Amino acid sequence: MAPVLEKQLLGAAGAGDNNNEDEEGQNLWSSILSEVSTRSSSKLPSGKNILIFGEDGSGKTTIMAKLQGADHSKKGRGLEYLYLNVHDEDRDDLTRCNVWILDGDLYHKGLLKFAVSAQSLADSLAVFVADMSRPWTIMESLQKWASVLRDHVDKLKISPEEMREMEQNMVKAFQEYTEPEDATPSSPQRRAPTAGDDEGVVLPLGDNTLTHNLGIPVLIVCTKCDAVSVLEKEHDYREEHFDFIQSHIRRFCLQYGAGLIYTSVKEEKNLDLLYKYIVHKLYDFQFTTPALVVEKDAVFIPAGWDNEKKIGILHENFTTVRPEDSFEDFVVKPPVRKLVHDKEINAEDEQVFLMKQQSLLAKQPATPTRGATESPGRTASGSPRPSVRAGQPTVSGGSPMTAVKKPDPNMKGAAANEGVLANFFNSLLSKKTGAPGSPGTGTGAVGTGVQGSAKKTEAGFD
Repeated sequence: MAPVLEKQLLGAAGAGDNNNEDEEGQNLWSSILSEVSTRSSSKLPSGKNILIFGEDGSGKTTIMAKLQGADHSKKGRGLEYLYLNVHDEDRDDLTRCNVWILDGDLYHKGLLKFAVSAQSLADSLAVFVADMSRPWTIMESLQKWASVLRDHVDKLKISPEEMREMEQNMVKAFQEYTEPEDATPSSPQRRAPTAGDDEGVVLPLGDNTLTHNLGIPVLIVCTKCDAVSVLEKEHDYREEHFDFIQSHIRRFCLQYGAGLIYTSVKEEKNLDLLYKYIVHKLYDFQFTTPALVVEKDAVFIPAGWDNEKKIGILHENFTTVRPEDSFEDFVVKPPVRKLVHDKEINAEDEQVFLMKQQSLLAKQPATPTRGATESPGRTASGSPRPSVRAGQPTVSGGSPMTAVKKPDPNMKGAAANEGVLANFFNSLLSKKTGAPGSPGTGTGAVGTGVQGSAKKTEAGFD
């Protein structure tokens, strides 16, 4: 009996050990499966989209290529596609974020249907790019592209209940914004959920806040902010101008519940901050940077931080403009300077030019030569020819000037002038000395004198 009882006891002990091993094996597999399921649930989601809107030349492709890590990017037409690599270092996870860049020409706005659909809208972030080097175009550009996106969202076949839920999520995210903790990690990290998220105090929205709710997060990116110094030097922009521009942009951000960031690819300003904020909004990464409003060319305002009172601080510095003044009336486009060499001038062929000049000269009347214009009464030497030749009848009662002796051409100018005056007055005196009763005598004498003078002159020339 004893050996049989011993065998039974040993068999029972062996069965117990096998049961314990099976339980440990099941627990091990359960822990492995639970860990895999946990990792799969915390894995970075795929299919996130960034929609980029902006004018041609605003720098939207350049800044996204810079975030991608490509120094030289090829700019396309219509609808461009890029992607950003998003890495979660805590869980060693990697995913791609789609980037869709719409052309600055409104003709291509229909291509948005390939970038965002009713199913992917909830996983999208809208980015409106404004060019700070041309500040007079900012507000018109923002209004235009926001209207384009609004029209596209309205055309999507989204149920009213789903759209209302998306809008409520936007309102909740805006109201629950809190200042980040004072921590600056070296790389983006996943934010761990906290237990007291739903117990915070929710503040009511302002009158002009989220009045244009698109149901998706919106970010305003001002590019080329290094042009602030250029605007100050060349266009006489003052601190008041930049405060006025910032005031209007921030009020626009309130209407769409958007964030605002000033960037510069040239100076690499706020590019890392832009990337961290994008992955924070799309993937809920930890974000620890507070609002930055001190530097006029490096402003950062996260969605939910701003309100009308904070914007009113900018209005305190206004001296020549009021907050409600029109943006276009104060931020005026400078006059365009016309270039001197705007129009290209083609030189005419030399032979054609000479032929034209020849035809013009042929049409003009002939110009008389110098010899023909000289008085016929003068010879080549300039001496006067005799007006009365021998044998010709003299004219009685002629002018006294006919009796004036001509000056010798060899005499100097002053002496010749004196001789002419003397002869003139002598002829007058000789005319007056004639007898009053016998005019014929005097006339004859004068005539004889003139004829004699003429003969002497002719004899002198001959």
